[in-house]
Amino acid sequence: MTLERRRWVWAYAFIAIPLLFFLSIRIGPTLFAFWVSLHQWDPIAIERPYVGFDNFAALSDDPVFWKALRNTWIYVLIGVPVSLVVSLVIALGLQRLTRYVGFYRVLYFAPYVTSLVAVGWVWRWMYMPNGIFNDVLGWTGLGPFNFLGTPDTAIYAIIATTIWQALGFQIIIFLAGLESVPPVYHEAAAIDGASGWQQFRDVTLPLLNPTLVFLVITGVISNLQVFTQVRAMSSQGTGGPLNSTISIVLYVYQQAFQALPSKMGYASAMTVVLFLMILVITVFQLKVLSRNNNDY
Repeated sequence: MTLERRRWVWAYAFIAIPLLFFLSIRIGPTLFAFWVSLHQWDPIAIERPYVGFDNFAALSDDPVFWKALRNTWIYVLIGVPVSLVVSLVIALGLQRLTRYVGFYRVLYFAPYVTSLVAVGWVWRWMYMPNGIFNDVLGWTGLGPFNFLGTPDTAIYAIIATTIWQALGFQIIIFLAGLESVPPVYHEAAAIDGASGWQQFRDVTLPLLNPTLVFLVITGVISNLQVFTQVRAMSSQGTGGPLNSTISIVLYVYQQAFQALPSKMGYASAMTVVLFLMILVITVFQLKVLSRNNNDY
C-alpha cells in the first residue's frame, strides 16, 4: 500500500468515528421519532397500533400545544435579540480594556458553563417574594412582586435567566469576530472623517455578519429547545402558572414521561414539528449567511 493510499485510509478511519457517532446518536433517534409519531405508542404496551397522521391532527385541537408553541416563540423573539444586543455591547467594552482582560472574560463566561439546574434554582430563589430582587425593590418602596407566580410576568422572568446564562458564549464569539476585523479598515474610515458610530455601522457591523448569523442560528435553536430553566423555575416544574411558561420541549416531556398511559406517539409528533421548524429556520438563515458572505 502506497503512502498516499495509507493517508486516505487513515483519513477515512478518523472521519468514520464521529460519523458513526452522529448517525447513531442524532440521525437514528430522529428517524425513530418519525416512526413513533405514526403510532399510538406506549413503551410498556404490547400493541402499538399504527394511526397514521392522527397524532399530528390532534395537535391542531390541543390548546396546551398552541400555548406551548406561542411561549416558545416568545422565548425566541425576545431572548435572542436582547441577548445579542447586550452581548455585543459588553464585547465592545471588553475589547477596549487593557488590564484584567482575562479576568473579565472568565467572569462573563462562567454562567455559560454552570449547571442549568443550579442556575434555575438560584434565580428562582432570587425571584421569591423574600428574595434579593424584592429586597432591592423594597428599598425603593416597590414590591414585593411574585415574579414567577403571576402569569403576566413569569415567562419574562425566565427569559431574563436564559439571556443571562447565554451571554458568556455570545460575548466570547463576538470578541473573536471583533478581533478578526482588520484595524486598517477603521484607520481608513477615521482618515475619511467617519465618527465612531459610523465606523461601527459601516465597517464593524458588516464584517461581523458571519458572526451575527452564527449566533442567531445557535440562539434560535437553543431557545426553541428551552426546557431546563422552565422545569427548574416554573410552578412545580409544570410550566405554570396556568401554562404561562410552558415550552414545547417541556410539553413533550410531560406527554411522554408523565402522562398515564404514556403518549409517546403524541409527544413524538410534537418533536417532529419542532424538528421541522428548526430545520426550515436554520436552512433559511444559512442561505442568508451564504448570500451575504458573497458580498464581501
